[in-house]
Amino acid sequence: MEYSVARRRMVEYQLVGRGINDKRVLEVMGRVPRHLFIEEELRDKAYGDYPLPIGENQTISQPYMVAVMTELLELKGDESVLEIGTGSGYQAAVLSELVEKVYTIERIESLAIKARDLLKYLGYRNIVTRVSDGTCGWKEMSPFDGIIVAAGAPGIPQTLVEQLKIGGRIVIPVGGDFSQTLLKGIRTEKGIKTEDITGCVFVKLIGEYGWRER
Repeated sequence: MEYSVARRRMVEYQLVGRGINDKRVLEVMGRVPRHLFIEEELRDKAYGDYPLPIGENQTISQPYMVAVMTELLELKGDESVLEIGTGSGYQAAVLSELVEKVYTIERIESLAIKARDLLKYLGYRNIVTRVSDGTCGWKEMSPFDGIIVAAGAPGIPQTLVEQLKIGGRIVIPVGGDFSQTLLKGIRTEKGIKTEDITGCVFVKLIGEYGWRER
């Protein structure tokens, strides 16, 4: 099957069919070549309705989850967004086409380098990558209009809340080892106001303000 056809079906059945209605998000996910962000031997599964391994015990998220998390940021186009957990670089690529600037942090150097090189090769010029503990955020580039966390945390790190603009949004899975609840948080003058969105399963958010590495 041609990848463009697979992408179109992904958008129609997995995204629109489940209630994703942000036209900009749908257009971008119908355009970004997801298959290039995974290993060649898995590319026939690139547009399937499930996460896929990318090495180092990490995964590229299910397309629907990428769409949900992106839509929840309510992006208009002029934002500065922080991503925690670069992984394959796919989520950063999607965000890149929707905002002014993407800052993305990955704690695993081999994944960060691979993603950085691929994003550069594909022509994304508004993404800045960093190898670091994502739970600490990127203070010198803050405040951010949005933060997206692609790993499950025991709670919302206060460090990340403090790096959001007032009115800024954070999307983060929070819960235990094997399942989490996707939360949308909005920073207010008094702190963070959260809303439960859906159940989900992510790898652990490892770091000083997340889970400790065993």
